[in-house]
Amino acid sequence: MPHAEHVFLDGRVTLQVGDLTDQAVDAVVNAANSSLLGGGGVDGAIHRRGGPAILEACREIRRTAWPDGLPTGQAVITTGGRLPARHVIHTVGPIYGRHGGREAELLGACYRNALALAEANGLRSIAFPAISTGIYGYPADQAAHVVSLALSRHLSGGTSAVDEVRLVFFDRRQLASFVAHHAFPA
Repeated sequence: MPHAEHVFLDGRVTLQVGDLTDQAVDAVVNAANSSLLGGGGVDGAIHRRGGPAILEACREIRRTAWPDGLPTGQAVITTGGRLPARHVIHTVGPIYGRHGGREAELLGACYRNALALAEANGLRSIAFPAISTGIYGYPADQAAHVVSLALSRHLSGGTSAVDEVRLVFFDRRQLASFVAHHAFPA
């Protein structure tokens, strides 16, 4: 594991700068688009590095479960293909300003639903990117607050089987913004 620069919730949540596709965890989370068929940013990087098995699994999900695309806030799981992670959990983050004021609720749902899916599949470690803070325009300071609250509420109950959550940031600026605006308990 790359060096964790910040640790929260008794070591269950770590923050670091790095490449999400390098994370050797049970699952990495893909900030997917609703088509599940690949895209730019994190989505494109995961599909490129993970190989065609991920796209094939996503096509099957579209064919069988979500023919109209994965709704914002929902999550699905596939193989990790050639990634160090065994699985990819795909979730669609909100596009800032396009959900009638429900952006925070939907962003929190991305994290909660990914964790619930990890638990349902017996996974213990998961790595997240900064969902929606890139091209989807979610302000990083606001996202930090929403994400840290969602993780705190989910992990603090003592019932979660997930014992390692990594928040992996693309650069130091993203990490610094999260640290300055998080709402994890002291």
